[in-house]
Amino acid sequence: MEGWERVKYIMETEGYNKNSFSTAIGMSSNVTITRLVNEKRSPSRATCQKIIDKFPQYSYDWLFSGTGDMYAKKEPESTNSTISTEEGNKNPNLFVSPNAHRLDTTGFMNVPLVHVRAQCGYLNGYNDEGYMESLPNLPVIVDRTYHGKYMLFEAEGDSMDNGTKESICDGDIVLAREIQRDLWRYRLHINDWYFIIVHRTEGIAIKQIIDHDVEHGIITCHSLNDMFRDYKIYLDEVEELYNLIKIVDRSARL
Repeated sequence: MEGWERVKYIMETEGYNKNSFSTAIGMSSNVTITRLVNEKRSPSRATCQKIIDKFPQYSYDWLFSGTGDMYAKKEPESTNSTISTEEGNKNPNLFVSPNAHRLDTTGFMNVPLVHVRAQCGYLNGYNDEGYMESLPNLPVIVDRTYHGKYMLFEAEGDSMDNGTKESICDGDIVLAREIQRDLWRYRLHINDWYFIIVHRTEGIAIKQIIDHDVEHGIITCHSLNDMFRDYKIYLDEVEELYNLIKIVDRSARL
């Protein structure tokens, strides 16, 4: 059985098609899985890890290289505090995330980081598995369950800096959680979060959304800095939308 056949086997055995399987393992589109199966490609390590994170009953070695048993061996019970992915799936209070991986040190996960200098490339590569694998990763402290796709972005400029503690400053590294596109049809939680907007032509922006016209699919973006005007964006022009969860790194330089 070739690599693509092993992926197809898991997909069909677990009752998924290419679209639903891609969503289940945390991919934003079905491009990777469709090409993998239709063009009979071998899955990358990252794709295999996503699949195993979702379906831990299967062996990573078997899926990636065809070696060993199909099903993973149960790990012996341990008294240490490391949490397995399987345990995380059973217990909603534990960590589960498709593109950010738990480190051996309990309380951390590794998340891909998009630096300012890499943001132009992100617009072209966010759906490309090779590009995503090339991004650096940073460990982030976690204290709750994390579901969905998580990214780190570097803030640029002072549009969200008004000198208060609510500011997002130039150079801040922020943790963001993707909002699935099918949820954009409903009113966004604009009073709870700042947003990271990945626009098709205008690039990546961190903004406060002060209005969401659900009927027409228009959001009004606001900067904390009074020097910047509010502006409207059609959600049809947006590739990705994230909630800004927290600032994970900030320079203390005066």
